[in-house]
Amino acid sequence: MSQLVNQCSTEQISYAVIAENIGKQVELNNQKLEILRGISLKIKRGESLAIVGRSGSGKTTLLGLLAGLDIASQGEIILMDKSLTNLSEDGRAAVRADHVGFVFQSFQLLPSMTALENVMLPLELKGDASAKQCAQEFLVRLGLGDRIGHYPSQLSGGEQQRVALARAFACKPDILFADEPTGNLDQETGQKIINLMFELNEAHKTTLVMVTHDELLAARCQSSVYINNGRIEENKVQVDGIFNDSDEINVIDEPMKGAV
Repeated sequence: MSQLVNQCSTEQISYAVIAENIGKQVELNNQKLEILRGISLKIKRGESLAIVGRSGSGKTTLLGLLAGLDIASQGEIILMDKSLTNLSEDGRAAVRADHVGFVFQSFQLLPSMTALENVMLPLELKGDASAKQCAQEFLVRLGLGDRIGHYPSQLSGGEQQRVALARAFACKPDILFADEPTGNLDQETGQKIINLMFELNEAHKTTLVMVTHDELLAARCQSSVYINNGRIEENKVQVDGIFNDSDEINVIDEPMKGAV
């Protein structure tokens, strides 16, 4: 058991995610590109947290690390009492299956399955006997009752986003990670999605962690972190969901700009 797990053993009842000194680098054109550095945060169970900052600041990379979709180059992440640091991909996948819902910017719908089948799939993998009923319920709540038999190619971008959201919500996860959950939606539908996320948060004590440029969504969260230049910027004041930010990331040894 890791030192951080030992240190935080008394905190694990109340924290869904603990990240300690997280860094992430990747190789690009024979250079090491630094995306994140020195990230430490704790997210309480049942809390709603917005991760904000302009494109290229490392927000989506951080979200993927916290959810166990990728491995940090440095530091340790504990997700729902499990240290992700030394887990294999199968081990991390098992933690995600038990606790995590994820909404991707790119939807990640299976093209050979209908909207209903896409939402049913994770429920069926869990052995949920009510998978079809539950999937239908969430699709209807998201205004897709007449589109359940359609394939992703037959749906608009906004409709595909709602299917992806229904898939994440239907599993009633302990923690929901969302990357720009309202980014492809009109204002009315986006407001419905926001309301549904916070209903889930309240009814099931689901922890919400989301990357967003939506000022109204960020303002509704209990707390926000501002990512600038691959780091959490301290003492950043949020006023009506708005932060002043810049758009840079670092390269180790040789400065350059890029986007992640």
